Amino acid sequence: MASIFTRIMQGEIPGHFVHDDDQCVVIMTIQPMKPGHVLVIPREEVDHWDDLPEPLYQHLMAVSRRMAKAIKRAFPCQRVGMLIVGLEVPHVHVHLTPLDAMSDIQVENLPMADSADLSAAAETLRAALD
Repeated sequence: MASIFTRIMQGEIPGHFVHDDDQCVVIMTIQPMKPGHVLVIPREEVDHWDDLPEPLYQHLMAVSRRMAKAIKRAFPCQRVGMLIVGLEVPHVHVHLTPLDAMSDIQVENLPMADSADLSAAAETLRAALD
């Protein structure tokens, strides 16, 4: 059965896309730690990040770095945090989120974001990529 991320990439479930290429996508997460929190997801369903083929791993890291710079421009912050947790969905996904304090990092019990807010944040990030 396809992961929820594959289903989003295939258009079965709506998603707010920031980046889309032949190897990965970047989408807004529906439970952001802070505005600007995105997920970098490979198209290939791989459960553990340490099992990614080396070229795909390198591509995800390059896209993540480019996205981090866009997040800094679009959502000014001290740092952009990167997390690869992987317990909730068995499909690698890299969390990138603006950070100003350690208390900004939360992974449980996050509220669902409003779709309009996610759409606006995605547009802001796409503009920051240009």
